[in-house]
This record gives sequence, structure tokens and C-alpha cells, in this order.
Amino acid sequence: MTTVVFGQKKAVSDAERIAKDSKPDFNEARALIKGAMENAETKDDAKTWYVAGLIEDTQFSTENMKQILGQKPDEAVMYEALGNILPYFKESYRLDQLPNEKGKVKPKYTKNIKGTLNANILYYLNGGAYFFDQRNYKRAHDFFEQYLEIADLPFMKGEKAAARDSNFMIVQFYAAIAAMQMDDPQQAIKDLNRAKGTDYRRFDVYQSLCYVYDQVLKDTVGLEKTLEEGMKLFPDSSYFLNNMINVYISTKRNEQAMQLLNTAISKSPNNPQLYFALGSLYEVGLKDEAKAEEAYKKALDLDPENPSNIFSVGRLYFNQGVSLLDKANSLNDQNQYKAEKAKAEAMLRKALPFFEKAHKLKPEEREYMIGLRGIYYNLSMNKEFDAINAEMSK
Repeated sequence: MTTVVFGQKKAVSDAERIAKDSKPDFNEARALIKGAMENAETKDDAKTWYVAGLIEDTQFSTENMKQILGQKPDEAVMYEALGNILPYFKESYRLDQLPNEKGKVKPKYTKNIKGTLNANILYYLNGGAYFFDQRNYKRAHDFFEQYLEIADLPFMKGEKAAARDSNFMIVQFYAAIAAMQMDDPQQAIKDLNRAKGTDYRRFDVYQSLCYVYDQVLKDTVGLEKTLEEGMKLFPDSSYFLNNMINVYISTKRNEQAMQLLNTAISKSPNNPQLYFALGSLYEVGLKDEAKAEEAYKKALDLDPENPSNIFSVGRLYFNQGVSLLDKANSLNDQNQYKAEKAKAEAMLRKALPFFEKAHKLKPEEREYMIGLRGIYYNLSMNKEFDAINAEMSK
């Protein structure tokens, strides 16, 4: 038994020596320390786990030194090694705090562990960015989380790595973005809620929260809560207001939507986005096309080159024209049919310049092209119909 124990302790020392060699064989060092970490006689020794972390840190530092000297490092190897350090050091620290055979706590490795984590902290941000660029979002998220975990470790309190500085806020933000890219909405919600407590890109954080709640989770409770917070934090932004109004409209809470809009308009009477939202409320929620037209035109007067404002007015006319066409097609009397069809065509002609201008301002918007194609078809504008069809086929 003594020989086995001595052999495993020698393996730990040999692994440490190999790692510190001028030309280290990291695979050999890892194989030696792996056996020691699994052996009952050495797996509870703080040195075993410290050396395991040291091997990884040494390989990381070797590759990183190439980068410092202007040489090309093997970034995959470098960051994989960096990502392996923390679990080993955490276990080493835990064992390093245990009392010795005399009942006294005399840490041997804690100082070096802290020093290494302090020295490496920013490289966890770099490692996350590296894996993010590689589109390995799970690994990127792991690195960002390790950065944040190091900052939160009780034994790192007061250390450089624990600073709640701009880098800490950046890492919180990109951890959430990585979680979104991982298609892990629950993790994304957790990370975004953590990141919203800082000032770094808070508007983007709240927008992202709304997106996950709305488009991914279909969680109207979470969405409404986030929109309410967003309206308070960003009173000058229309994003949260418009989306809250859309929630009210979709849930048939038109009175609440109107109250919200009237309050906002009283505070900002020249904001075209508020009148656009009011038009949407009248059109979709209250089914009042006359009031919707009035609101959309007000938005258009205030922002005449906004394609959404232009299109919305045209869409009202277009929909009225389509309704008149449907009515005409339901009539058997030819005179009545011709009269209704003439009304429909007049309304479509009224819509046409709005669609054409919106399309000119935003030619890639397919909804505008679909509307234009319908108008051209019903007005027998064959040349224009063929042109828009060809454009849509590109």
C-alpha cells in the first residue's frame, strides 16, 4: 500500500515537473494527474487538483505567450486549456481549507490559485468571444459563465477578478446573447434578467427579453411585465409602448390601449409613432376605419417619408377596395355589379400611389409588393403587373 501511495504522489510530482519543463508534454502530464485524481490515496489531496489546474494553465500560458510575441497561437488548444482550469482549482481550494493532521488550516495553494485566476480573468472574456465567432455558442456561454463564477467565488472577494466593472457587465450581456443563440430560451431568460440589472446595453437586454417571451415562449405574463418595466426605464422609446398596445389589442383590452395612448400623446403630441399606434388600435382593435385613417394621416404628416406610415394609409384604401370588389362579385344584377366594381377600382386607384411610394422607399418589403400586384391585377395594369411579378421572382 505504501508503495502505491508513494507511486501516486510521485505521479503528481512528475506531472508538475513535466508541466514546468521547457518543452512540456502536456498529454503525458495529464495522463499522470488523471490517475492521481482517481486514486483513493491522492484524490483528496489539494496538491493533486492544484497540479491538474497548473497543467492546464501552463498550456494556456504557453500558447498565449506566442500571441504576446506576435506569433500565431493554437487558439482552440489555448482556450480549451483555459476552460479546464477552474473546476480543478475550485476543488483544490476546497481541500486546501481542510485542517491538517494537527487540526490546523494551513493553505498551501490558495495564494497561487487566486493569482492565476486574477491573471487570467480577462481571457475568459476573450475565450467566450473566440467560441462565439466559431458559432460554438454553448462553449462561448460556458466561458462567459466561468468569468462570472470566478467573480462571485467567496474566496475571490476583494480580488481584481471580482470587480463589477465594465467587463463584468459586457460578459453578463454576451452570456445572455450566447444563450439565445443556443436556442435555450429558459437559460436566455435567466441570463437576460441577470443582465438587466446593469447599465450595459440595457435597452437591448429588455428588447431581447421581450423577443424571447413573445416569439419563443409565448409568455404574455412575462412579456407584459417586461414591457411595463421598459416603458418606465425608457419613456422616450416607442418600442415598449407600441408593443404593449399590441398586447392590449390582441387581448381585446382596447380601453387600456386607448388610455395608454392618450396619455402618451398628451406628453408627446408630435410623435408620429404614437399616431401610428393609434391608427393600429382603431383599425385592428376598434374596427373604426375613419378614425384609423385620421390617425395614420396624422402620423404621415409628421413623418412623410416613413414607408410604414405611407403603407398604412394605402392599406386602408386597399382593404376597402377589396371589400367593394367582393360585394360586386356577389351581385347578379349587371348594373349594380358595374357600379360597385367602379367604386372598388376608384378605391384601389386611391391606394395605388401610397403603395408605389412605400415600395420605392423600401423595395425589399414583400408585403408592399404583394399589395401592388393585387392592385395592378384588379386595375388591368398588365405591364406593371408583369414587372412586379418579375421583381418578386428574383
